[in-house]
Amino acid sequence: MRRPGALILAAAVVLGTIWLAVDPRGLRHTARLAADLEQMEARNEALRAENERLRRELQLLADDPAALERAAREELGLIRPGEVIFRIEEGSDEGR
Repeated sequence: MRRPGALILAAAVVLGTIWLAVDPRGLRHTARLAADLEQMEARNEALRAENERLRRELQLLADDPAALERAAREELGLIRPGEVIFRIEEGSDEGR
C-alpha cells in the first residue's frame, strides 16, 4: 500500500513543474533573461574593444602630427593651400 505522503509529494512535484513551465516568470522567462544577459555581455565586450581602439587612435593623433594631418584629410576633406583635389564619383551608366 502506498503512503499518502508520497502521493502528495509526487503531485506537488508534477504541479510545481507545470507551474514553472507556464508561469510568465517561470523557466521561459528565466531562459529569456539569460539569453538577454548573454547578448548584453557580448555587446559590452564589443564596446570595450571599440573604446580601446578609439583610445589608441586618440593617443596616436595626440603624439603624431602626421597621423593628425592624415585623419584631417581623410575624415574632414581638408587640403593644404595650393593643392587641387580631384573627386571621382561613381554614377550610373544611364546617361551614356
